[in-house]
Amino acid sequence: MICENHTRVTEFILLGFTNNLEMQVSLFILFLIIYTVTLLGNFLIITVTSVDSALQTPMYFFLRNLSLLEVCFTLVMVPKMLVDLLSSRKIISFVGCGIQMYFFFFFGSSECFLLSMMAYDRFVAIGNPLRYSVIMNRPLCLWMVLGSWMSGVPVSMLQTAWLMALPFCGPNTIDHFFCDGPPVLKLVTQDTTMYEMQALASTLLFIMFPFSLILVSYTRIIITILRMSSATGRQKAFSTCSSHLIVVSLFYGTASLTYLRPKSTQSPESKKLVSLSYTVITPMLNPIIYSLRNNEVKGAVKRTFTQKVLQKLDVF
Repeated sequence: MICENHTRVTEFILLGFTNNLEMQVSLFILFLIIYTVTLLGNFLIITVTSVDSALQTPMYFFLRNLSLLEVCFTLVMVPKMLVDLLSSRKIISFVGCGIQMYFFFFFGSSECFLLSMMAYDRFVAIGNPLRYSVIMNRPLCLWMVLGSWMSGVPVSMLQTAWLMALPFCGPNTIDHFFCDGPPVLKLVTQDTTMYEMQALASTLLFIMFPFSLILVSYTRIIITILRMSSATGRQKAFSTCSSHLIVVSLFYGTASLTYLRPKSTQSPESKKLVSLSYTVITPMLNPIIYSLRNNEVKGAVKRTFTQKVLQKLDVF
């Protein structure tokens, strides 16, 4: 369909959260603090898992990549959102909207598969500890991480290219704080049934398939833990995967509310809050969860800062 008698949309207006100036300033300060904590926490995880010799294992290799994904994921949306909170007109170009949507789909899909790879790593560690280092060797871990990152390419290209090729001839106001698929799709001026069917199939594949792998891994982990005769052994085994399980629950729980119910009767405000939880809040909580619930990470942080302090004292 061509935009006959209408001008094709060249930019979009993001409604964001509110038009109240005082509320926008308050939200800006709040989200800026959250974003700062997110960057500091994830870069801290990346640093300590890179430099500390005790953390050179597959588990922390995956965790380092998860933190890097979280940094990239928030970088796609949060800086633009912060700028919009201080702007009178929240405008994003048509091309800019497509780029934002592409990287949002890319990093989101990649994180889904990386979380499933981390679940498999925990299954091998608990189910076959004696052969763990043999099975989870460096080449396999590299391929698993590379596959997770690249898994986001096909869905992001398909979703974005198809959606942005549809006709946008009418309204250009997006009732959201970033260019997400469902709110942008509402602005298309033709029947979108085929795209919605494809989008649902992609969602099932790139959200539910890795989630199914996680369920299988944790089912086998639970069976293995229940078969352990030692209560101490069961507690230790569960503690090694509890942080990952919490992160998975947060990410998949909120994402499923948005993308497995594309025509939900939820209000736009409710959808924004749900989207906010997995685009802004969860990336901040992940490093906190892994740091507070993992003695090895806490020990590595202490050692890293102690070494930095000693190096500075030696200089003086």
